[in-house]
Amino acid sequence: MTDSDLAAAVPQRLVGVTGSEVLVAALVAHGVDVVLGIPGTHNLGVFDALRRHGVRTVATTHEQGAGYAADGYARTSRRPGVAIVTSGPAVFNAATSLAQAYSDSSPVLLVSPGMPRRLPTDGPGTGYLHEAKDQQGAMDRIVAASLRPETHQAIAVAVAEAFSIMRSGRPRPVHLEVPLDLLEERGDADVAVGHPVLSRGAERVEIDAAVEVLGRAEKVLVVAGGGAVQASSQLLAVAEHLGAPVVTTVNGSGAIPTDHLLSLGTRLSTHAALDALDAADAVLVVGSELGQSDVYLRDLAPTGAVVRLDIDPGMADVNVASDVFLQGDAATTLAHLGDRLRFQLGDQPRAGGAWIAELRDRASAETARAGRRWLPWLEALQTVLDDDVLLATDNAMCVYYGAIPNLTVRTPGSVLFPTGFGTLGFTVPVAIGAALAAPDRQVVGISGDGGLLFTVTELATAAAERLPIVVVVFDNEGYGEIRNEMLARGETPVAVSAPPRDLVLLAQSLGAHAVRVTDPAALATEVAAGRTRPGPTVIVVPEDQDEL
Repeated sequence: MTDSDLAAAVPQRLVGVTGSEVLVAALVAHGVDVVLGIPGTHNLGVFDALRRHGVRTVATTHEQGAGYAADGYARTSRRPGVAIVTSGPAVFNAATSLAQAYSDSSPVLLVSPGMPRRLPTDGPGTGYLHEAKDQQGAMDRIVAASLRPETHQAIAVAVAEAFSIMRSGRPRPVHLEVPLDLLEERGDADVAVGHPVLSRGAERVEIDAAVEVLGRAEKVLVVAGGGAVQASSQLLAVAEHLGAPVVTTVNGSGAIPTDHLLSLGTRLSTHAALDALDAADAVLVVGSELGQSDVYLRDLAPTGAVVRLDIDPGMADVNVASDVFLQGDAATTLAHLGDRLRFQLGDQPRAGGAWIAELRDRASAETARAGRRWLPWLEALQTVLDDDVLLATDNAMCVYYGAIPNLTVRTPGSVLFPTGFGTLGFTVPVAIGAALAAPDRQVVGISGDGGLLFTVTELATAAAERLPIVVVVFDNEGYGEIRNEMLARGETPVAVSAPPRDLVLLAQSLGAHAVRVTDPAALATEVAAGRTRPGPTVIVVPEDQDEL
């Protein structure tokens, strides 16, 4: 269901129905046609209503996997992803995925039952099944809002409020907790669609101030974060007019194609990019907190003026203070900024000059050195990737040293990576969510063996749903990054080596086609073949620990 369809939706009057029916009718009214989750004793009525309303229900093997898959669906579709779980341990199992969605500004809705209305939320405990100490309060500390309706009408209102929160301003996750007795109780409700608060561009006076700063600067560097991926064309137009190189954060990957002449790629973490940021006459930061997970080599110390554009007014001085702050929607604001730059500076774009070529060469050489172990594999992988491939990745050396800074990415928002909160186990369930959201696009996961084992059982979900995802696993037999950190501290590595296991047999037991390859050409062949299989493909690449 499109936004225009939602706007035209007619309110529904429900009479004498269960709270579960109100909940599902409200979700459907907001365009929900697929949910991830696991049924339990306290939410059976919800799953029955999902079935009757024709909502596709994908059963995961763990609630954390449901949350990650909903996140992958949200990042890919640009619509809220929905996970439905039962109360107590199920909610807390999903909490990590919600914390990651919050960190990465992803609109995920977690729906769960709560304890009956007659029970206190902050008492000593009654021993009721799945009872937790203030489940809603705990989730409220993790997500943008945790809502607990107490009547049938309040359920409909809470769903509308949740979608308004997720679709307004900076997208972030929401938890909706419906008391389990209310889910079974019958009553009446009017279901209506909640509308987002429309984001505006920055004010004219702020844009003029930005034009003044950027227009007089000889060397401008553009930093594009996750907030820029839906403003790709407008961002590129501004960069071209300023003759400014563009470097992206991980979440900003593909904001402009990484093989564009102005692109430095996803290489903000390189010395080359950080030196340029510090030395530029002006820096334009679009939709990024400039967080430690993207800028981990050293603190930033820009000597030029900083112009910052963000939908979130609280970002003006996070990590780096702004000289000019533009608060507003990125696409609208960048379009206005581009118009004003052309008016002030003329229609002729600036020449980028040798500075950009030098920066690009330095940054490329730096990431090639850091990722040299994986370059032959990545070069082979690149030959079988579509321009709009969805890359589901994990916190692994093969990803942040290898794939992300060295692969060519041509489509905005196509790299799905857990920044900030930095969880493990992201790849398989996020690939599932991405494949559900975009069944016609190629989905390839890249993971280390340690992260894979966190959520490897979700391969069974992909097999059951016949999703042709491909997962490439670089196997260094443990936690290679942590092993290296221990060695760098002069310590003897401990608890970082994996126990004996066979990842190929494990994946096969879960319904995947799985192979082990020892040369890059075989990797490319298997990735290409994986697109035609009715289910997941896992490709294990053994690594030599001495080379890491």
